[in-house]
Amino acid sequence: MNEGPDEDEAVDVADCANCEDFTEHKVLRRVNKGDGEDLLVQCVECNEAQTLHLRPRKSVKITGILSDGPDSKTQTIESDDDESISVGDIFDHDGVLYRVTRIDDSDSRPKQSMVACDISTLWAVRCDKCIVRLTMTDREDSKSKTIECAPDEVFSCGSIMEIDGGRWRIRALHTGKGRTLRGKRAAIDLRRIYLHPPRSRGDGRQRYK
Repeated sequence: MNEGPDEDEAVDVADCANCEDFTEHKVLRRVNKGDGEDLLVQCVECNEAQTLHLRPRKSVKITGILSDGPDSKTQTIESDDDESISVGDIFDHDGVLYRVTRIDDSDSRPKQSMVACDISTLWAVRCDKCIVRLTMTDREDSKSKTIECAPDEVFSCGSIMEIDGGRWRIRALHTGKGRTLRGKRAAIDLRRIYLHPPRSRGDGRQRYK
């Protein structure tokens, strides 16, 4: 326990009520409290003193449904119990980035934002890359394939794709709201791309293997 002032010790920033801003603070006294400590600190801007109660955060485990293209798996996601998690947040799990698409409370009701300890189940999709499913139809023959691309890569109806050396025209895009024969969508919003052989050569080709 250090009861005396320590002129050389400082914390980076703290919220100063007097300055109404985050400012640099000097540590005047440090007192151990269980696994944490209380710090008496002083703002270097206005000399206002306050006590900071520092305690280690508790960890909580959340059931997560993580999707990577057409594949989904159930994983345990660890978080600080008081961390606020919202739909749209991006997090790292085992070196892979995921974007939160849904969070449910204990009654399986979806919420836009919740504290981690109150979350029952979390859904997320991989957002550092996307696996896009293709259906390639040539008259009576139809085959499926998947391609890997960036989440923000845009696909447009009518544009030409080169796949395994062959040329295909995007006939339709399937999103979570159904198929569209017009417009364009980012890869992360697509469930499937439908392709047919082109009738004539065109520009804007995207090549895949």
